[in-house]
Amino acid sequence: MGIVEGFTEFLPISSTAHLILTAKLLKIPQSDFVKSFEIIIQLGAVLAVLWYYRKTIFSNLEFYKKIFAAFLPTAILGFIFYKIVKNILLDEVAIIVWTVLLGGVVLIIFEFFHTEKSTDIESIEKISYWKCFLIGIFQAVAIVPGVSRAAATILGGLLLGLKRKTIVEFSFLLALPTILAASSYDLLKSGFSFSLDQFGVLLAGFTVSFFIAILSIKFLLKFIEKNNFILFGFYRILLGLVFILFLL
Repeated sequence: MGIVEGFTEFLPISSTAHLILTAKLLKIPQSDFVKSFEIIIQLGAVLAVLWYYRKTIFSNLEFYKKIFAAFLPTAILGFIFYKIVKNILLDEVAIIVWTVLLGGVVLIIFEFFHTEKSTDIESIEKISYWKCFLIGIFQAVAIVPGVSRAAATILGGLLLGLKRKTIVEFSFLLALPTILAASSYDLLKSGFSFSLDQFGVLLAGFTVSFFIAILSIKFLLKFIEKNNFILFGFYRILLGLVFILFLL
């Protein structure tokens, strides 16, 4: 589960969907702890971003303001719909599978029509606060399991005129407050009522996801130098079809 989380968190293929579907394949019952595990394990990926972009994060005050502007819509909607997402949507495998599949179709159609322009924003410093806020609204759509936080954020940024590398890196950094808030809120709601063994399981998943996420970040940055996201779109469609045939 740590490997799956670390590799998929920053790719536009939905880490949450992969964790839930992996749990189904491994026949892990969807208990309250497992649901919390699937949220909290993402902290490993957050730490990977913190380590990879440590110079950027700790050297620019403007960065914090823009990330906060983008985080705000997700924080509000996530707080409002927390119970619906955890208690209803995370149990609806059919919704997750179809969201993964349709998200692949959207990725392919988007990339077919999208063309990067020379005038597109090429650095995070040049993104306006208004566009940061709009990117946050796109990210908020990903509270629906299967949508993919990375996909929603990246497509939103491309629509708003950001260069591919710029929005990918912004998506990485936006994951910091988003995942940290989601994990912390889930821990508070659960009342830290985990057994010692369960904390051990969380630590194992967290540690593995951290190291794999670093590799995933490097892979995506290298991948987008010469490629768009059509390949991920086809992957999502294939994954959705496989689970429709063999799981649903």
